[in-house]
Amino acid sequence: MMSRSGAKQWNRLFPSSLRGLGTNLSFSAVSQRRGIGCIASGATGTNGGVAELSEADTESRLYSWPDNKKPRVCILGGGFGGLYTALRLESLVWPDDKKPQVLLVDQSEHFVFKPMLYELLSGEVDAWEIAPRFSDLLANTSVLFFQDMVKCVRPSDHLGLNGPSKYSCGGTVHLESGLLIEYDWLVLALGAEAKLDVVPGAAEYALPFSTLEDARKVDFWLKTLERRNFGQDSLIHVALVGCGYSGVELAATISERLQDRGVVHAINVETTICPTAPPGNREAALKVLSSRKVQLLLGYFVRSITKVGDAEASEKSTETGAVQGAIEQDVQKYVLELQPAERGLQSKTLEADLVLWTVGSKPLLPQLEPRDRPYDIPLNARGQAETDETLRVKGHPRIFALGDSSSLRDSSGRLLPATAQVAFQQADFAGWNLWAAINGRPLLPFRFQNLGEMMTLGRNDAAVTPSFIDGLTIEGPIGHTARKIAYLIRLPTDEHRLRVGISWLTKTAVDSVASIQSTLTKVLSGS
Repeated sequence: MMSRSGAKQWNRLFPSSLRGLGTNLSFSAVSQRRGIGCIASGATGTNGGVAELSEADTESRLYSWPDNKKPRVCILGGGFGGLYTALRLESLVWPDDKKPQVLLVDQSEHFVFKPMLYELLSGEVDAWEIAPRFSDLLANTSVLFFQDMVKCVRPSDHLGLNGPSKYSCGGTVHLESGLLIEYDWLVLALGAEAKLDVVPGAAEYALPFSTLEDARKVDFWLKTLERRNFGQDSLIHVALVGCGYSGVELAATISERLQDRGVVHAINVETTICPTAPPGNREAALKVLSSRKVQLLLGYFVRSITKVGDAEASEKSTETGAVQGAIEQDVQKYVLELQPAERGLQSKTLEADLVLWTVGSKPLLPQLEPRDRPYDIPLNARGQAETDETLRVKGHPRIFALGDSSSLRDSSGRLLPATAQVAFQQADFAGWNLWAAINGRPLLPFRFQNLGEMMTLGRNDAAVTPSFIDGLTIEGPIGHTARKIAYLIRLPTDEHRLRVGISWLTKTAVDSVASIQSTLTKVLSGS
């Protein structure tokens, strides 16, 4: 049975008051919200493609699509699944009367290429390169973009309105700004958020690392700690919970950044790092972590996180002066209680200046017991929508789900991982299957093809294990170059790929010249 909290969350998304309404919807005013961005690309845009919703416009009202005769596709979530589905729909060839109007909704104004967030901490990339604005990416397309949050969704395709020839309303999306969007086809690609509520103190004191805002916060606190410790002998202690891919890449990046000025303590409940990774990637990561000041605490789980009392911090502030004391008051110390997960290990207490959390995630779809509401979206125990092999939500022929929002198994029965690679491929199939559904063609079953796995290990280091050559792992600078080229190819649009490619080539040339000058200086000074 579903928990009470899960039921409350789902009721907020699918309120019972919406279930009896038809397509002629009438809603009372919702809480007003100033400054909601409404960005439209293509010919329908105003004022350069950007329009602001005034305070008076935030009352509930029905969105007017540009063309009432063409299919309406609403995509919720602008990550890999959502954005790439929209771009796939744009790239396909459509009959003139069947090319759909596509509306993309995301709470952020930036798309984030998450596999390269680590490079923001190392300074290897700029924010615009891996987190461009949706308005820039969609400027030369007919895709519309709304920056908003989803309040609730009312699907009506369970009533049997699934014929390809007549575009009867498939449901309604209610946004936080008060906008009501009727759709014919819906794509759920809302992603996931960090799961911080499993350990006391984690939500209050630990920082996740999965969004652009998370990366900026971590960078801010690292800079604060670096300023505080400048010219001092004390080390910066960073506790990092989780040694999966994200945790290991973060540990490698931060340890390289801190060098001799800090220590990274990586905690993992497993007795090894990256347990699901290919052996070559895992061995390369272990080699890099052992060469830096990374202390691996394997076989432990975090029991609690607490903050050190303010008395000690105030004493330090009086000793180091007013300016340094102000920084000390901003920077706290935290204590992690570690409990052994394996026999033979003793409990530990770890003190850290910064706590980072990379363990677990929860989809942004609430939980539901399908038997109680058969007309709503069926979810699994993790809160993911149950889909068939064509990526359509079971019982809802007008709704597709992909990425973290979907629950789909491979040919061997294993649940597909929530990775960027899976979302890339699902977006391609979702776009094609939407084309097929609108044009009355058969839908294709999704088949995941594992192309290999990659991980960054520093500014000039990475490990790449392609799936098409057994036992091969490309490490070091060559692996780093291969990874960047692979991700450059995967960037959303041709225009953005070109701009980023030129930027990276320029940075590489500058770094090469600087390296040559440094080498020549050392040689000349030595002679």
